[in-house]
Amino acid sequence: MPDAPRPDRRDAPLTEPGADAPWWQAAWQQIKASLPTEAELSRHRWLRPVAKRLSDRGLWRMKSEPVARGVAIGLFWAFAVPVAQVLFAAAHCVWWRGNIPIAAGVTLITNPLTVGGWLWLAYQVGSLVIESPGGAPPVPAGEGVLAWLGSIGAPTLLGMGMFAIGGAVLGYLLTTLGVRAWSWIRMRRALQRRAGRRDASPAR
Repeated sequence: MPDAPRPDRRDAPLTEPGADAPWWQAAWQQIKASLPTEAELSRHRWLRPVAKRLSDRGLWRMKSEPVARGVAIGLFWAFAVPVAQVLFAAAHCVWWRGNIPIAAGVTLITNPLTVGGWLWLAYQVGSLVIESPGGAPPVPAGEGVLAWLGSIGAPTLLGMGMFAIGGAVLGYLLTTLGVRAWSWIRMRRALQRRAGRRDASPAR
């Protein structure tokens, strides 16, 4: 009789049924409330080509491997483009089977409050590869950020690309390692509880 197939740990839920929810789940619920819903994404005209596939339950469940992919996708688009990051991330998740809510939430690390700082940092990193004499020019008065971006385009775009690729790779690896470490801790605690109950039971 053939052995039953072993479950893939990469598809295991991040939490056990009935287990106490860790602190990060409460924080995630608050972030999730501010993200667009599945229906809102499906109705967006930019996502019409993949609207039907957005309803796939596998793209919304909190499983370890899709979550790691969602983190990588979210970090990539957070740094790759300054606008419409959630839409790009959602479409990418359809192709790479990532978790859409996680990807959308991760894109929030670049937002109107942080955009100036990370674009400046992208310029500095890009300037290490592409020589840009004179340093970053000040924002032209009355011309806005787009004019400033045009004046430092090449180093900034290179820096954005480096952050996007590096962040995606690092995010995937760290999330995968973190999930495995959390699974090991849960298993160890379960074994300790089981051993404690066995020791506490009266001997027959």
